Amino acid sequence: MAQLPALFAAVAVAFAGSAVTRFAVLRPRPERTLARLRRAFHVRLVFVLDALAEVAEGDAADDLRRAAARLHASALMIQNRLGAGTADAAAIQRRVAEAETAVERLAVLVLRFRSPGTDLDSLTRHLPAREPTGAVDERDAVVLPRLVAELRAVRGALGSASPVEVRDRLLGYRDDEDLPDASPALQDVFRSLGDFAFALFGLRLAAGDDSPAADPPETAQARAELQAQDRGLATARIRPTTRTALQVSIGSALAIAGGELLSPERWYWAVFTCWVVFISTTSTGEILVRGYRRLLGTLAGVATGLALAALIGDDPWLAFALAIGSVFGMYYTSAVSYTLMSFFVTTMIGMLYTLLHVLTPGVLVVRIEETALGIVAGLVAAALVLPVRTRDRTNQQLRTVLDRLRSALATSVARLSGSADGDRLASARALDTALDALRLSVQPLITPVAPMRSRRRTTRSVLGLLETAAFHVRSLAATAEPVPSGVDSRLAAEATRIDHNLEALASRVSGSDGVLARGAGVPALAGGPGRPADTHTTRRALRHLRRLDENVLALARELGVPVCEQP
Repeated sequence: MAQLPALFAAVAVAFAGSAVTRFAVLRPRPERTLARLRRAFHVRLVFVLDALAEVAEGDAADDLRRAAARLHASALMIQNRLGAGTADAAAIQRRVAEAETAVERLAVLVLRFRSPGTDLDSLTRHLPAREPTGAVDERDAVVLPRLVAELRAVRGALGSASPVEVRDRLLGYRDDEDLPDASPALQDVFRSLGDFAFALFGLRLAAGDDSPAADPPETAQARAELQAQDRGLATARIRPTTRTALQVSIGSALAIAGGELLSPERWYWAVFTCWVVFISTTSTGEILVRGYRRLLGTLAGVATGLALAALIGDDPWLAFALAIGSVFGMYYTSAVSYTLMSFFVTTMIGMLYTLLHVLTPGVLVVRIEETALGIVAGLVAAALVLPVRTRDRTNQQLRTVLDRLRSALATSVARLSGSADGDRLASARALDTALDALRLSVQPLITPVAPMRSRRRTTRSVLGLLETAAFHVRSLAATAEPVPSGVDSRLAAEATRIDHNLEALASRVSGSDGVLARGAGVPALAGGPGRPADTHTTRRALRHLRRLDENVLALARELGVPVCEQP
């Protein structure tokens, strides 16, 4: 009891120090956070463009894939941070989505041009690491340096002082102005380059980085289109939180009881481990994966902590520096690897105990035992108290992804017909979020220690097909524009059939009956009267629908869903 005032004073000082640091010294401001995220997004775009220029010159696409993956991670970070912030957050979120989709489509078209004999659909990880580079004919070889120069020039559009004439020239490619005399594949690359410049211009307008003074014709037209788009935007089961609360409570009780038996002084390590294995997890399989990763990190951290303690001896400053470095590594790797984060946590504990002169091998052995006990307690609670099987969780997430595919497809097709209902890019972003949740749910099935290799292969294949389908739906959402002459009847019919197939897949995943219909195939080109711009818009939509149809039928084969010929 005599120590209670001192303990309360220590807690008050710690709280005051944290509050001063959080709200005074390092006070976060949404505007500054958004500005930093935008700068990071621009840097990632520069890396993608540099890698894309190298691919156009004939280099391999490995750097391009890595740069595109990092760009996607940056875009998702912006989306997550814009939930609460500045007033223009929604507009910037939309324009970031457009820019990311446009540069991804540009990259795919460049890869198709450089590898005409391959069937490239996206930059996702399930594709081969290298593609054979085909020879370029003489006509395209003359135009290729111009493409590389334009890819270098578009980097200037990312700066605050973007040359207006360069932007105007790039925007002209959208309307087939000044297209080079080249093959259709290379001309599509230039058109996509114009779409990317348009998306970048929209991002600049959303951020308020551009003034309308003395716009050239193409820039003025693009500004009017973007402003028009902005004016048209509108803005009985047990709850998962209840289930998690019950599981954590029972798991904590087991951890306290077992931890007290192992070590009356260190029992809280087991309780803490039980808590953290439930963070951002839902199914029993996810908890198992997180638990074994934490145990691996703890084992490595114990060995490293003992080795470092033996090396530094009684030097307190070196132990202090290593403890601070471990704190940095813990937070730096938290989003990269849970095993690494656990490793740095245990290493930090070893250094702190070294500073206190109480580090012994027995203490670190207790650390391992308490960690293992906390993991077992969490697993027992997750398996016995309102359990969620990994299969049920993945099926639920798969149904969500299929529903998001249907929603994004319907919104894009409605946009082609001139309807203003729905935000097509918002539906595409909802699809991305659902796909990320599915990736997390299938981790127990694709982890290297998963026992069933055939199921692991099937899961990876399904995930890859969904990534490709999501790419084409995002591209369709980003490029869909109203066709005044009317939507081609074949396009509408094929979109309806694909929607039916997605619904049938979702029904089979839910345990109901469902049969897919295989039609004559999405036509390669829509004919009929209409303006050239209408034909171009319809052709692009048909191309994405054809690829989406192929991926949906491939999904049916992987999931064992029957396919019948459409009469």
